[in-house]
Amino acid sequence: MSRCIVLFMLLLSLLILRFAEAQQPTKVPQVGFLAAISPVAISARIEAFRQGLNELGYIEGKNIGVEWRSAGADRVPGLAAELVRLKVDVIVTAGPLSTRPAQGATKTIPIVMAQDDDPVGNGFVASLARPGGNITGLASLSPDLSGKQLELLKEIVPKLSRMAVLGNSTRPGNARSLRETELAAEAFGVKLQYLDVLGPKDIDTAFREAGRARADAVLMLVATGVPQRKQVVELAVKSRLPVISGRPELVEAGGLMTYGASLNDLYRRAATYVDKILKGAKPADLPIEQPTKFELVINLKTAKQIGLTIPPNVLARADRVIR
Repeated sequence: MSRCIVLFMLLLSLLILRFAEAQQPTKVPQVGFLAAISPVAISARIEAFRQGLNELGYIEGKNIGVEWRSAGADRVPGLAAELVRLKVDVIVTAGPLSTRPAQGATKTIPIVMAQDDDPVGNGFVASLARPGGNITGLASLSPDLSGKQLELLKEIVPKLSRMAVLGNSTRPGNARSLRETELAAEAFGVKLQYLDVLGPKDIDTAFREAGRARADAVLMLVATGVPQRKQVVELAVKSRLPVISGRPELVEAGGLMTYGASLNDLYRRAATYVDKILKGAKPADLPIEQPTKFELVINLKTAKQIGLTIPPNVLARADRVIR
């Protein structure tokens, strides 16, 4: 009889333990999103990241939490430290200006780069195939991107022989972008004029120098804020120079053409890395992926303003045409 009582008590204890475990709330994973830019400026990319999470079954506020942090570059290190103190499970970074502070803030919390021009050259990973540390994610620069941009310019400006390249020597990834552009220019027989744009005041100077050198077109390697985009567009129209870049924002502001990786697609794919890491994968073992989707956007209104006719075969390849 006593043995039965002992067995009953053991079973009762197990049932109570199971019931107590069932009553304990399931831990909701926390993701930190870090950007060195206004959330308004990248709202479409943020929505793409949310979409990627939703496609994988994650609903913000229900089975996943996201700590959104964004500010100017000088404040980002403090925000990175804040995310580390919050003990988030993963940090997603919106470009190298936020990846660098995150790297400095933690060597243990996984970091997913939503975009980066040169992850190896910037010292974030050991190699694309085996990152080797706590950082992984997506590269935004394809090796043949510059070649495609020059090919498009050649189709639009058949006599293209000189091109001004506006870059920022202090920007992560600028050196690699310039190298790729130089290789493509050599293949197409185009002479390059590199002009360093470290601040807004350098944009006027750069366009004056491009005019003196009789440039046929301008390639923008440097990222620009809203006021600078307007400045570039006005100078390009005044100089009657076609401008191509890798970011659609410039074309939406009145630039001629953009061809580059779809950043929205990269941010959507960043959610896949988050999912794998939350399920136990280590960043060191997750290869860096390169762009698979590219976008060609053309502004026909601007083409008319600078006296250019876009060939029908180029228009037919455009993902979006602004009229």
